[in-house]
Formats: sequence, structure tokens, C-alpha cells
Amino acid sequence: MPGGRLTQQERQQIATGLADGLAYAEIARRLDRPTSTITREVMRNGGPTAYRADLAHRATERRAHRRKQAAAPRGAKALPEEHGRDAEAVREYEETLTTVFIASGTPKMMARVMACLTLTDTGSLTAAELAQRLEVSPASVSKAVTFLEGQGLIRREREEGRRERYGVDDDIWHQSMMASARSTAQVAETSRQGVGIMGHGTPAATRLENIARYLDFISEAIARAAEQAREVLHTKPKTAPDGTVE
Repeated sequence: MPGGRLTQQERQQIATGLADGLAYAEIARRLDRPTSTITREVMRNGGPTAYRADLAHRATERRAHRRKQAAAPRGAKALPEEHGRDAEAVREYEETLTTVFIASGTPKMMARVMACLTLTDTGSLTAAELAQRLEVSPASVSKAVTFLEGQGLIRREREEGRRERYGVDDDIWHQSMMASARSTAQVAETSRQGVGIMGHGTPAATRLENIARYLDFISEAIARAAEQAREVLHTKPKTAPDGTVE
């Protein structure tokens, strides 16, 4: 099985496979690569519907260049990885998670902040820490956290003095799902209001009525599932007698 980075030719084969509707596992088999490599490559570069071989190759070259710069001696020390983690694997996973957030509709800078906060063990960072980790300006961080807080995706905490911390916790995802359910229900209700206006029995009214029924079902299903699964967010891992996590 070949190792090392994907070549431009392999990326073109990935793009062709996606266009042909092939599954990641089949593309990986044809390239003699692990399925995880293909999945990570696609999700990090726009997802299955937006993946382009040339853009993906250039993006990889830019990331490699940034890593070389980060590895060069600087005045400030690089932030160490905790718990013996593989720093390269963590960076790659953070990029993948960011791409998934972007694909779900989160703007790029906001997605980077969300991914960064999600992967911290404390679940929170100051604006200065975020700027340092992401290598962006404080202004970019400020804009991102304002957006995320408005969406209910992060929380703001004030420390001693004027410094603030921004964080994520498990329940934020529950609140986000409930907000999604409410938003979907609002679309359903608005669709239902249009039935009388467009005239009962007309094609447009029938379409609106079907949309309303469908979204009612989806909204109720999301809210019900979110409430039923809420306790999962607060489940602590079990520790075996030998100290390993089950």
C-alpha cells in the first residue's frame, strides 16, 4: 500500500470517482489507499459535491508551507500537545472538522474558532489564545465569536478584570438542535399560512401544504430525538479497574 502524501494524479482520480458517484471505500480501493485517507482528503477540501483536484492540491501545498514555517525557530514557542497526542494528526483532524462545519453552513472563520474550541480539553479559550492558536488577528476572532455567540454556539465568560473567555460545552449542541427544530417549525407554519392566500386546491397551495406537513414531522422528530438523547451528552466514560477507559 503506497504511503506519503496524495499526488495530483491521485487527487484527479478522486475527483473523477466522486463525479461517477463512487463510494469513498471504492475510490480508496482503486488507489490502494486507506478509506480514511480519502474521506479526510475530500472533507478537508470542500466535501463530495465541491471537491476539485487542482484546488485541493494547491491547498495541501499551502498547508505544508505553513507547517514548515511553524516548525522554524521563532521568538514564541509552539504550543505543546497534551496527553502525548500526535501534533500532526491533531492539526489534520482540526482541518477536517473545520471543513465539516463549513459544509454545514458555518462561515470559514467561525468554523475555525468552533473547531479550535471543540478540541481543547478545557472547552474554553481567551480571545488572545484563539488568535495565537489560529494565527489570525484579534479583530477576526472578535467577529467570529460575536457571530457564534449570536447563534448560541458558544458561551462567553468574564474573568477577573476585563478579560473574557469563550467556550463550548456539551449542552450547547442540544440547544443548537432545539433551535433548529424551532426554526424548521417556523418555516412549516409560514408555509401553512400561504395555503389560503394561494387558494386551496391550487398547485402552489398544495405544494405549501405538503411542505408544512413534512417540516412539521421533521421539527417534531428533531425535538423529540434531541430530548431523548440529551443525557448522552453528559455521559462520562467508564474506567476499568486497570485504569483504561472503556
